[in-house]
Amino acid sequence: MVPDIGRGSRTHGLLIYLYGAGRREEHTDAHIVGSWDGFAPDPGRDTSPDPDPKVTLARLTAALDLRVKQAGDRAPAKHVWHCSVRTAPGDRRLSDEEWNAVAQRIVHATGIDPDGDPDGCRWIAVRHAEDHIHIVATLVRGDLRNPRLNYDFNKAQATCRLIEKEMGLRRLNAGDGTAAKNPTSAEKFKAERTGRPETSRETLREAVRQALAGADDEREFFTRLHEAGLRVKMRRAPSGDALGYNVALPGDRNRHGEPVWYPGSKLAPDLSLPKIRLRLADGTAERTTSSTADGRPDWSPPARERRSATGIVERAAVLLDSDDDEAAAQLVGVGELLDAVAQTSPAATRAELGAAARAFERATRSHVRAERAGTRALRTAARGIIQAGSALGRGEDGGTTAMLVSTLVLVTLAAARWHSARGHAQQAHASRQAAEHLRAAYRQAAATPMRALRDQGRALPEAERRTHEATIRAALPEQGPRADSSSTKTDALAATLAQAEQAGHDPKALLQQAIDMRELDTAENTNDVLVWRLRRLAYLPAHPGEATRRPQASTSHPKTATNHTINRTAPTAAARPAASDPRNRPPRR
Repeated sequence: MVPDIGRGSRTHGLLIYLYGAGRREEHTDAHIVGSWDGFAPDPGRDTSPDPDPKVTLARLTAALDLRVKQAGDRAPAKHVWHCSVRTAPGDRRLSDEEWNAVAQRIVHATGIDPDGDPDGCRWIAVRHAEDHIHIVATLVRGDLRNPRLNYDFNKAQATCRLIEKEMGLRRLNAGDGTAAKNPTSAEKFKAERTGRPETSRETLREAVRQALAGADDEREFFTRLHEAGLRVKMRRAPSGDALGYNVALPGDRNRHGEPVWYPGSKLAPDLSLPKIRLRLADGTAERTTSSTADGRPDWSPPARERRSATGIVERAAVLLDSDDDEAAAQLVGVGELLDAVAQTSPAATRAELGAAARAFERATRSHVRAERAGTRALRTAARGIIQAGSALGRGEDGGTTAMLVSTLVLVTLAAARWHSARGHAQQAHASRQAAEHLRAAYRQAAATPMRALRDQGRALPEAERRTHEATIRAALPEQGPRADSSSTKTDALAATLAQAEQAGHDPKALLQQAIDMRELDTAENTNDVLVWRLRRLAYLPAHPGEATRRPQASTSHPKTATNHTINRTAPTAAARPAASDPRNRPPRR
């Protein structure tokens, strides 16, 4: 059950709308289901001789506005309080009596008309559809004072949660005041009228988030806004210092022909200029350019940045699993990274990745505060991905996108657990929604490279194949093929172990390192997760059609290091990444 509260100054105009046909002829059988005294005149069901709806509507307006007129100048300018209350899709149809009880509880809880108070405000509840009512009240009490409506929205929300439980309705997640403002009905109707798939507010919110992803400073952020085609207007102090900013879509104008401006803070709580400045204060780390000098393949820039980001995301997941409040900063960084990946991925996965980024946006905000320094690595990864751009048409891009998205699924699930442990129901739900979109994107990105890997696994010599299957069975008994089964679910994993061995790694030690990096219980497909971890750790090409570079030094199997959290499989000196590049170190558990 969802309440939506607004203020206005025209009682008669609102009543005309509620008793009218609606903007799309959707209003039917408008009638009062409850009122302040139970005897309010009802234009929809006037039983008097020769009823005239216009006359009855005027009588109802006069009755509601009586105390407003008596108060004169002491009445508030916006004296009309309007609250629509809607049941969730799939809920049962409530009777008029039940809606009356709902309205009475809401006006009591919000302070409009408290139980036992003879001087409560005048109000009515109008029903013109099966799934919702409109409560209209005038904000002058019987003693001609204004009612105290502090936190009326929060009180209405809390009351609706109780009503859902008592009436057996769908129970919605409780909010915590950190959600972005929803589009108004007027904004939704305007979007429909102009043929836009979403409201201007939603389009601008996403555009601002994308401009912020990986931005190095305030100047770059505003440059990106202009490059995205948005209109930008700064709010400045007399000294000339910027205090805030407004954005508008080109061509989006009001009835007076003026641009419809939205302040950043009205798009989302964390998109105000002061909040953006806090996020940008940490900056991003300097990036180094990889080459083939150390024996590693010279990946294309998009592939290299996605590989680098995968390790950083692994570390973020570990921090979220630690259940530390300081991990809240990781959520902000993951949100920026999702925005960056969505902007630069191929068309096949862009829609699902964009949906994941929009869903996870809700998971980045809560009342838990943490040091923002923890976001620097993720923001740097987001910046690198945006600067490298996309590699449309390159098979390697599909492989490294699958590698990164596979890990992003796990980090969003870790975020869901982190939020659930703190009672953040909306944020946990948003994280799980993001994970579902990411899983869909992964299936699209991984289809071609995983099919090629499975073909390579089936083409291995029988003896070599059996050796790698035994390694898999020993490390993951539940994943290994059974003797009475023709299952080929480990083909891609066997092919990856074979390629890692060819590149000079110990398959057993490397596989154990991949398993030990973090838990695999939340993985939809454990084998796929391990394939991408192994290919990243062993510097194997994400797209199996490319040749594997052998180490320049000895190709004998290295011994397992004592400290397995750093290097369980120590590759040869030529295959080992440069120690000075922190992006190339396996994540600590």
